[in-house]
Amino acid sequence: MISRLSAFNALMPKDFGARRAARALRFGDHPRQALDVYVPRRRPSGPLPLVLFFYGGNWAAGMRQGYGFAGRALASRGFVAAVPDYRLVPEFRFPAFLEDGAAALRRLRQEAGRFGADPARSVVVGHSAGAYIASMLALDPQWLGPERPALRGFAGLAGPYDFLPLDTAATRVAFGKAEDLDATQPINFVSPDAPPALLLHGLQDRTVALRHSRELARRLEAAGAEAEVRLYPRLGHVGMATALALPFRRRAPVLADLASFIAKVCA
Repeated sequence: MISRLSAFNALMPKDFGARRAARALRFGDHPRQALDVYVPRRRPSGPLPLVLFFYGGNWAAGMRQGYGFAGRALASRGFVAAVPDYRLVPEFRFPAFLEDGAAALRRLRQEAGRFGADPARSVVVGHSAGAYIASMLALDPQWLGPERPALRGFAGLAGPYDFLPLDTAATRVAFGKAEDLDATQPINFVSPDAPPALLLHGLQDRTVALRHSRELARRLEAAGAEAEVRLYPRLGHVGMATALALPFRRRAPVLADLASFIAKVCA
């Protein structure tokens, strides 16, 4: 899987409007605690929103080098975007990947000025297991603490937000040793002060059921928070991520919808 994604990224035409500005920026001592940063080629007059993109892979696979297409795609729309690695199952389990997500965002905010970004206007985005990480950072106050108000929104692509009981091998390995399983579920942390959410899902997804996005949006709206679901008839689970790549954007406006959401919540 890792090699296929790296090959996919290498073969994809690069967004002309973006470039990689930093490679392997450290946010911890473990080899996987590093991120890459992408910026627009044309630097604007003012600071840009900061976007952190988490990839999926059942919390057990993935590498930032395979998702440069996602970082470049977001940067090409006028944002400073970063793609972090995080510690993986089975060597590490919940909550290690959430700790890494929070640490990555803190480091990115510390370096925001270096890349022309505004640390007070940040958004977390993720696909699949990465959407889980993004949602927990946005919804559970313990992860970002006093820095949470700077998080203007989160967007989840085909994310799992409510998966008790643990009925798959991936979730049992990642979460089975948690002391409080209810505390592993994003849907249990909805509140009126949750940042706005954009929940994107492909109608051909056979990996993560559509109910995850719909139910999280329903709970958020019932609590008084802002949430929107957007559906794409032609996309499956992997297609939600690959639709960000330049050759596949005609299949569905995933990138355009993400960019509109980020621009709106960071205005």
